[in-house]
Amino acid sequence: MHVLAMAFAVPAIAAVVVLVAILWGAGILQRRRYDRLVGSRFPIGPLGIIRGAEPIALAADGASMGVVLLHGFGDTPQTVASLARALRDRGYDVDAPLLPGHGRTLAEFAKSKGSEWLVEARRAHASMRARHSRVALVGLSLGGALAASIAADDATLTALVLLAPYLDTPPWMRVLTHAAPAIGVVMPYVGGDGTQSIHDPAARAEALAYGATTPQLVRELVRAADAARAALPRVTAPTLYVQSREDNRLTPEVAARAFASIGARTKRLEMLSGCGHVLTVDFCRDRVAQLVIDFLAGVASGNEKGTA
Repeated sequence: MHVLAMAFAVPAIAAVVVLVAILWGAGILQRRRYDRLVGSRFPIGPLGIIRGAEPIALAADGASMGVVLLHGFGDTPQTVASLARALRDRGYDVDAPLLPGHGRTLAEFAKSKGSEWLVEARRAHASMRARHSRVALVGLSLGGALAASIAADDATLTALVLLAPYLDTPPWMRVLTHAAPAIGVVMPYVGGDGTQSIHDPAARAEALAYGATTPQLVRELVRAADAARAALPRVTAPTLYVQSREDNRLTPEVAARAFASIGARTKRLEMLSGCGHVLTVDFCRDRVAQLVIDFLAGVASGNEKGTA
């Protein structure tokens, strides 16, 4: 019987080894294919950054307030460039840092971690704080989650603006995070074309987002969202929350729950229509910029009362 069992076991083990080798090889091929595709779409400049994805620093003469703009997951400061210019033109000093791993090769993005993103966001906040006693944080998507986490620890923050902040994740993403190591062997990269995140075809064509991520990076994103959501009750700065009803990543119900959790006495929720998740470049970009400008002006003058 022992010999018979061994006779069956050896082929089974061999089959498993072959299957693992095939899956591992398929993963290597997929990684190379994605690396080539992204590399061909987004040429890297002399500083190792995708051309057009560089950090933004705009100074306004006599500025009395500084604004830190934080971009989204897998994206770059290009998504907040128009808003940065609008804020500078209204007299604000503006910094929009490039988060670690972002705006570089897909391989570098794959190696980045949520803790590194938060460290860079905190560095930008501290740098602006060293120059201005009045500072506002404005975050888009992942940037909104990072901004909320920072705001919870800064009781003197002048204002917080959350633009489609990534504060919750659908169940399938949580399943993916638990299975990330196993999935990553077979499918190093996951993602789609992201067409629903930006409805405006012209803006979509100019976007520098990878259109791909990794199971491990999804895990990092979920952790960042969970940390930010837990931090919301500790936020005391006047807060503007803006989201589209057609957001393909976050539902209006998520926005309502998150908004209700914000601890600030002055807070305002604006739900827009006609645009996707990346509000700052889509059809509603001008409306978003005006909302941010008016909110910051209202906070600065003491006239912003907020709405529950």
